[in-house]
Amino acid sequence: MHPRPIKDNVFAVGAVDWDRRLFDALIPLPDGTSYNAYLILGSQKTALLDTVDPAKADVLFENLKGVERIDYVIAHHAEQDHSGCLPAVLARYPMAQVVGSTKAKGMLIDHLHLEASKITAVEDGATLSLGDVTLEFAHTPWVHWPETMSTFARESKILFSCDFFGSHLAQSDLFVKDEEFLYEAAKRYFAEIMMPFRTNIKRNLERIKDFPIEMIAPSHGPIHPRPAFILDAYRDWVGDTPKNAAVVAFTTMHGSTELLVERLVASLAERGVKAFPFNVAEGDIGKLAIALVDAATIVIGSPTVHVGLHPKVAYAAFLANALRPKAKFAAVIGSYGWATKMAEQALALMPNLKLEVLPGVVVKGMPRAEEDEAVEKLAETIARKHKELGLA
Repeated sequence: MHPRPIKDNVFAVGAVDWDRRLFDALIPLPDGTSYNAYLILGSQKTALLDTVDPAKADVLFENLKGVERIDYVIAHHAEQDHSGCLPAVLARYPMAQVVGSTKAKGMLIDHLHLEASKITAVEDGATLSLGDVTLEFAHTPWVHWPETMSTFARESKILFSCDFFGSHLAQSDLFVKDEEFLYEAAKRYFAEIMMPFRTNIKRNLERIKDFPIEMIAPSHGPIHPRPAFILDAYRDWVGDTPKNAAVVAFTTMHGSTELLVERLVASLAERGVKAFPFNVAEGDIGKLAIALVDAATIVIGSPTVHVGLHPKVAYAAFLANALRPKAKFAAVIGSYGWATKMAEQALALMPNLKLEVLPGVVVKGMPRAEEDEAVEKLAETIARKHKELGLA
């Protein structure tokens, strides 16, 4: 690769990771990812904005070949995929000073063992001159760590947003070319990483709203040449009102729970409620996270394992609790052989969510006709509750 121009004297110098399929040993990456770093050549000073994951250090340094001096390295976020190459960059450019938020300094010392004297902590709203370029720093905490910040380049009107507005997407295009295609990748990224911090993100959207942004350059995925696209999407995703949709996270062992799920999904559809059945035994857990962004109701469907919740369904409930979606209602459906505490365990795994629990359907053995009626009643209750919220 080579430095790729974004605007006058602004270049992309990061790396694309086509083959990475898992992030943090947890998050699926079906489309790979990128580690975006940016170089700004001012008339007096040069700044590198973020680095890359250490595994791609060779790409970063290849892109920096011919850059004789870096005066500042802006560390928007202390996580390894952005700051992991800081020690190597400082070894190559020993005169460079690292610039981060006031909370970032200690984290960069702890995580990377940088010398405190090499780090300048900047307050929210502080500026840095590169000569003919002015960088303004905006603290944007909890997207998704407490020390994160963004940088607005005043003259080029580019917001360097770090993880804010990113997407795990490896592609050759530097800019977003197909917004419809990007939408799911951006929503997946929001769902898996940002959703627990919706309230903080609302505040951060307010923090940057007065910048005359013409372009958003995140730390993962392509650059947004039309900022309104991703800004509007984030405003929708962080809103408090869900959509007329239900997520059904389930698995089945001998078919009983699956019969209940199939009946519930069909009954919801008949009542105009969009249902997203998701079999956690084999599915891409990122798809479940995406569906949780908008859902008004979470349905947990599980067979009973040793009187308790199926472990893979337990993970889905745990995930929902960790992601803190805007859902308003919950219900449990499932089956058992001789005894069960499955429903109680499922609900106990979601204490972070302020959910109204609706009467569920838990059957012994295979569902009978009267239990089909109970599923119909649950679907009717969900549809009615959604209508009461004005979602239908």
